[in-house]
Amino acid sequence: MRLAIEIIAAAILVFCITATSAAFAAGKSGKSADGLSCSFSVAANASPAARCAAIRRQCGGKFYANYCGDKMLSAM
Repeated sequence: MRLAIEIIAAAILVFCITATSAAFAAGKSGKSADGLSCSFSVAANASPAARCAAIRRQCGGKFYANYCGDKMLSAM
């Protein structure tokens, strides 16, 4: 009986962590769940300034700094 309760508790814990991780990843616009990549949407003929603005708005942080040439040592 105790083993069954522990198995059920472990399954519920795994489910909750998975659901929370998925919700967190879905809430971040553009960023991947691991934070190592980012996708952004911008018009095909957009200027570099418009691309930088889109990256900054949708991804932020180190992605903006890497693409737009800003120096952000704290993001490395």
